[in-house]
Amino acid sequence: MSEAVDLRSIPFRDAAGAERTLAEFADGPVLVVNVASKCGLTPQYEQLEELQRTYGDRGLTVLGFPCNQFMGQEPGSIEEILDYCATTWGVSFPINDKIQVNGRHAHPLYKALKKTKDDHGLGGPVAWNFEKFLVARDGSVTRFRPPVKPNASEVIAAIEAAL
Repeated sequence: MSEAVDLRSIPFRDAAGAERTLAEFADGPVLVVNVASKCGLTPQYEQLEELQRTYGDRGLTVLGFPCNQFMGQEPGSIEEILDYCATTWGVSFPINDKIQVNGRHAHPLYKALKKTKDDHGLGGPVAWNFEKFLVARDGSVTRFRPPVKPNASEVIAAIEAAL
């Protein structure tokens, strides 16, 4: 767990182009995930949806941010991404506009999130698709690298603690 960082006021665009902030989801923790449709980790969508359905009524919101920075694994338009997520994985949680998570043009939200260290004490760039950041109500952040599945015991424990 990192020290508290104020991420809740950083604007981002939803899939329809409307400006949003994490503050809109203040009733509970938010699991921010950079997603991709053509990745070996794409089946994590199913587990992310399971988290949303299991914990959504207690305040958790999963937010997906499509990103095409990792071997071009999210090449589609936002409309194609939304259709794929809904029809293939039954995704009901918000999928937002495509963004960059690393480099000069990284989205400000991700610039802030990447300051958080993982359980090995490492911060820095997003390693790959499906890196997860759990932002608690108090602004504290817990980081889970891509291979950590959304239903892993450490993710569930962090969500339970944040609810």
